[in-house]
Amino acid sequence: MNGDSIASLVYLVLLGSVIAGYFFVSNRNSLGKTMQQAAIWGLIFVGAIAVAGLWSDLRDDVAPAQVLSSRGELVVPRSFDGHYRVTLNIQDIPVDFIVDTGASDMVLSQRDARRVGLDPEQLAYTGRARTANGTVPMAFVMLSEVSVGEFVAEDVRASVNGGEMSSSLLGMSYLQRFGRISIENDRLTLSP
Repeated sequence: MNGDSIASLVYLVLLGSVIAGYFFVSNRNSLGKTMQQAAIWGLIFVGAIAVAGLWSDLRDDVAPAQVLSSRGELVVPRSFDGHYRVTLNIQDIPVDFIVDTGASDMVLSQRDARRVGLDPEQLAYTGRARTANGTVPMAFVMLSEVSVGEFVAEDVRASVNGGEMSSSLLGMSYLQRFGRISIENDRLTLSP
């Protein structure tokens, strides 16, 4: 520690002592309740530090990630909201998708289309799609390469949604490239 760090630490300890001293003096009539509340806040503080320190270990339990198995299968756990979320690389850019077996096409949001090098304002929205939110315009595009792990697909047909979408959708035009799709024990498995 250098001199500035030590001075800052001493200042913080003194400031904390003054605040704690004032707190205890002003609440001396109910010191038992004050100590109880201080202990609760101390435990909350220690708990927050523990969660921050252990987050990298807890992250896979809270927000599980997809795994490529040794057999070449893509195993995707169900996310906290009940959806299966897959990250694919489109032209080497990672794009997050919600798996939607009810969607015919791979559908990119305008934000994701921009990220992979498409300009949504320059696309021809000649198609239409009926969604839960009504009919929306669609622009048909061809993606030169879409990959996940060792599974690489070239010349993948997709659409760019002309409306607002919070996430891109992974529909059957891409999913049918896998030999087998199964869902068991809250896990989606895509097998080559």
